[in-house]
Amino acid sequence: MAIYLTKESKVLVQGMTGAEGMKHTRRMIAAGTNVVGGVNPRKAGRTVDFDERAVPVFGSVREGIARTGADVTVVFVPPAFARTAVIEAADAGIPLAVVITEGIPVHDAVAFHAHARDKGTRVIGPNCPGLITPGQSNAGIIPADITKPGRIGLVSKSGTLTYQLMYELRDIGFSTCVGIGGDPVIGTTHIDCLAAFERDPETELVVLIGEIGGDAEERAAAYVRDHVTKPVVAYIAGFTAPEGKTMGHAGAIVSGSTGTAQAKKTALEAVGVRVGSTPTETARLVLERLASGQ
Repeated sequence: MAIYLTKESKVLVQGMTGAEGMKHTRRMIAAGTNVVGGVNPRKAGRTVDFDERAVPVFGSVREGIARTGADVTVVFVPPAFARTAVIEAADAGIPLAVVITEGIPVHDAVAFHAHARDKGTRVIGPNCPGLITPGQSNAGIIPADITKPGRIGLVSKSGTLTYQLMYELRDIGFSTCVGIGGDPVIGTTHIDCLAAFERDPETELVVLIGEIGGDAEERAAAYVRDHVTKPVVAYIAGFTAPEGKTMGHAGAIVSGSTGTAQAKKTALEAVGVRVGSTPTETARLVLERLASGQ
């Protein structure tokens, strides 16, 4: 089983003909993703060869959906065009838009998130690595060869830490790994993924990776307390961040004690979530929880 993305998913790539789009489309196809088309109005009607697989280019998301039945789009367009790209996808009725692009202005992100919600489109990102269901499909830039299918669900603000935990726990494997992004305004949240993993019968344990800034992890802790029956193990990046310094993601903003790593750790541990002090310790805690069956 999986959440949001399976081997049945049909994927469009907005920005497929650009340098990053080409590179990662090739990697997605190699991972087994059913990439059914790209979108570029200036190159509509052409095909692009990826290791002997020809992928058509459509003039719009709507045309791509009509011609292929696509239900996922991965957005690799430059920041200045991301707002238009996501709104176009939502207007076309795509169920899931994975926005890899970083550097999108906050007011643009606010606009396309609101529009997507109104249209019923789930957005993952922006400024995220995407999501992968190992052995089935990969929508984004997550390396497909560092883990295998398994029984852990992972939701993370950090792309790098997503990869590290996937590698550390490669012997157990993952149902789905979702990189939600660390910008101040994102679509799919920790809570959304916790709810989906709770419903997934093949996910036995959830790893939650957060970071300093905001209160998303505190809100996730409250959700775990009230709605999650499966074990959750967490890691919070930023314990060693010096005071008064801007660190990492645009969303990593700390005001006083609010948003600190310690505040998040305290909130999570208060509801029974074990929190590792390093990624390696976090992986060890996961193995202990799986071994204990609790």
